Amino acid sequence: MARHNREGQGVDQRGYRYAIGYQPDWLRHVKVTRTLESGRQSTKTLFRNPEDRKEAQPGEKTRTRVVSLDQDLDFEVTISDPRGAVCRIRVAYEVPGPEGEGREEVEFTLEDDLPGP
Repeated sequence: MARHNREGQGVDQRGYRYAIGYQPDWLRHVKVTRTLESGRQSTKTLFRNPEDRKEAQPGEKTRTRVVSLDQDLDFEVTISDPRGAVCRIRVAYEVPGPEGEGREEVEFTLEDDLPGP
């Protein structure tokens, strides 16, 4: 039986704070990729599940929510995965650019690679 969602938090390359709502038996980590002022692309682990293995099999539906009040960012991904075969989800989200100039695309990668119970 799947367990209830947990709450976690993290900080990205620019110091923006995030709250992560996640299923403890599916999500291993959340990575954030963005382009820095130098033009270089940077990927950082935003959150890592403190569990080192699944206690139970995840349910058929998987939900993950990412919120950053600093950037007015809020999304939730819900997928139906009856075979438990989804291992990675990527979400591209537009936020205001640095110093409020234009728009910037930020990519979040949600990955599941927790060992079984």
